[in-house]
Amino acid sequence: MEDFRSKDREKEEVYSKAIKAGKRTYFMDVKETKAGDLYLTITESKRMFDEDQNKFFYDKHKIFLYKEDFENFVTGLQQTIRFIETGEVPPEETLERNEANQDDIDFDNLGK
Repeated sequence: MEDFRSKDREKEEVYSKAIKAGKRTYFMDVKETKAGDLYLTITESKRMFDEDQNKFFYDKHKIFLYKEDFENFVTGLQQTIRFIETGEVPPEETLERNEANQDDIDFDNLGK
């Protein structure tokens, strides 16, 4: 008997790339919506041990990134990496921060 869910799942995933990084693995999966639009999911997977059940499990976190957001995401990622490498905040970002103080998001409160 054929499982219709596996067929739908195969059609949905277009490309996948796994990146091992220490104790973590990052999966970058290109998927397709029913309308034919492509999007990216980035999954962080970390192997952990559950002492209560005495077995390993994978803690996973996933983000979805849509085509219309690629440019801003890549720009932000590049600026963040540059900051880590040099310690310098790009001048245009300093201006944006000063202008957007009223709309600041407190990431510590997300999900609470």
